[in-house]
Amino acid sequence: MVSLTKSRQPRKQRKALYNAPLHVRHRLMTARLSEDLQRQYGIKRLPIRKGDTVLILRGDFKGVRGKVVEVDLRKMRIHVDGATLKKPSGETVYYPIHPSKVMIVELDTSDKRRLEAIERAKKQREEYLKRLEEAKETRAVRKPEVIVVKGEGGGEQKQQ
Repeated sequence: MVSLTKSRQPRKQRKALYNAPLHVRHRLMTARLSEDLQRQYGIKRLPIRKGDTVLILRGDFKGVRGKVVEVDLRKMRIHVDGATLKKPSGETVYYPIHPSKVMIVELDTSDKRRLEAIERAKKQREEYLKRLEEAKETRAVRKPEVIVVKGEGGGEQKQQ
């Protein structure tokens, strides 16, 4: 996850989020992948792009499945085909949805650079899981041994 500020204060956290540059906001606009895609690509989440098919998980449009029509980095919202409202004038407008409330069901894989980014993320995750496994093994091996030493008075003392 991208760290915007070192502060823990909610006020400074919000300020950092609202003042974040667009290239950082793009990294924050991530959504989780469906279980099939997680198995296929070996990663859990990706930044949402125009053309991805998503399933809305929360809100009034829960259960709606549609293509992402627009990604609004300034407002941190996405517009999904099928999640629309009718204005009193009769015009239909897209309802803005936060990316954390959707799940990517189908990826737009027309961009080679995106596929390269997925491969990089997959490799990073595999290395992380490998290091985690090695750390668990070393912790299991380094259990302290308890040695019982008989003292002069016939009592026993434990040493580590």
